[in-house]
Amino acid sequence: MRASRGILGIALGLGSGLAFGAGGAIVKPLLESGWSPGAAVFFRVLVGALLLLVPGLFALRFDLRPLWRAKWTVLTYSVIAVAGVQLAFYMSISRIPVSTALLIEYLAPVALVALAWVRTRHVPQLVVLAGSVVAIAGLVLVIGPTGGGALDPIGIAFAAVAMIGVAVYYVLGERSDTGIPPIALAAVGLFIGCLVLGLSLVVGLVPFQANFTAVPFFGTMAPWWVPVLTVGAVSTAFAYVSGIQAIQILGTRLASFLGLSEVVFAGIVAWILLGEAIGPVQLLGGLLILGGIVLVRFERPALAVAPDVVPGAAPAMEADLPFDPDPLPVETPVGHPGRAGGSAGPTERPAT
Repeated sequence: MRASRGILGIALGLGSGLAFGAGGAIVKPLLESGWSPGAAVFFRVLVGALLLLVPGLFALRFDLRPLWRAKWTVLTYSVIAVAGVQLAFYMSISRIPVSTALLIEYLAPVALVALAWVRTRHVPQLVVLAGSVVAIAGLVLVIGPTGGGALDPIGIAFAAVAMIGVAVYYVLGERSDTGIPPIALAAVGLFIGCLVLGLSLVVGLVPFQANFTAVPFFGTMAPWWVPVLTVGAVSTAFAYVSGIQAIQILGTRLASFLGLSEVVFAGIVAWILLGEAIGPVQLLGGLLILGGIVLVRFERPALAVAPDVVPGAAPAMEADLPFDPDPLPVETPVGHPGRAGGSAGPTERPAT
């Protein structure tokens, strides 16, 4: 039974990575046909929100009080980790290749290492430092003049903004005190993110342009709503749900390794659908980025320190110990961004 559940979890994790990774390639024909990134991400988030709203309410048992108690976490997650990541990622892939944008976005774990170093003033473990250096070296190859060619600096900047949004997603995903089921947080995040994007489009803060005509899709011409429904249903709703289930079965660490498959799948799908070939130097840079992130994830957890024992004192009872002598691992996975592309790490990422 445990083996079969493990196989199911791996299949769900890889399926989620494929779904998230294909999102950019599915949407890019819309962007190339005249759609603005704001319009594309609005319709994607709208479709995903509509599909997950009812399951999210069932998960909450139609009790919205947990959402109100964690309102600031919910709002931050919705605005930054959902709407912000998606919009920044789409604006990025309108200027640079999908695979390049995802590789930059996946530097989020390295950004979190730097943030923790600054906040705690504790030098990270050697394996973390080594992984960060390797990942940064890979980034230089990816965006440098010898990598994927001349890349638009604005597109790179938007990919960096998406990376920051993914980092925020990871920080929020570590919280286990909200009392909100993962699928419910994903649903409300998409719903509020859709409202935020819609309002920004109405007031003109984000340009809105959509050409409701046929676009290239899987080697043929299809109505505009076909890629919109595909990216909303497959790369958003399905990707969130399958990713969450994979985390619940496998745990956060193994599921995060599977989440790295999104970059690989994104490059393959973009090559097949869009003809975006990856040069050898850029491929090497991508492998270095992934390898660096894998090294970062090998960080050893901090060990709890037992209290000092006073000679002659009676042994402390279990209830008096300041830590659990036999802790059980408790994981609270949270639905991804995406990553825009969304999304790997201690939780499943906002897809891209």
